[in-house]
Amino acid sequence: RFLVAKECTISPVYKDKVLKAKELDTIVTGDRLGDAVRSLKTPFSKEFEKKERNLSTTREELEKFGAGALRRAAREGDAVNGCFLAGEVAGLVHKEQTAREMIEEMFGEAEQLLGGAAKWVK
Repeated sequence: RFLVAKECTISPVYKDKVLKAKELDTIVTGDRLGDAVRSLKTPFSKEFEKKERNLSTTREELEKFGAGALRRAAREGDAVNGCFLAGEVAGLVHKEQTAREMIEEMFGEAEQLLGGAAKWVK
């Protein structure tokens, strides 16, 4: 959620991709390297997953293919060759706000939910 904060300096392309993400728009890759990550489905992440499933692809080839992909997404906004890290919650993020607004909203929602919790405690 904080990726799309107004204060966050990532590429506008990155923010836009997160804001437009649906609930099934993420993919997990990097398992074979021992560093699994969740990211948005892009041509890069789909190709990485394909290479990762192909057992003839070496660890070195995977590392080389992935090198610099996060920078290409976050700084350059490269929608084809970038890795746009984002959690499953990306599909629930629909607006850009300041970090302060996000925190105030989260605390407000938590207070609302917890306000009714007393009826469940004996």
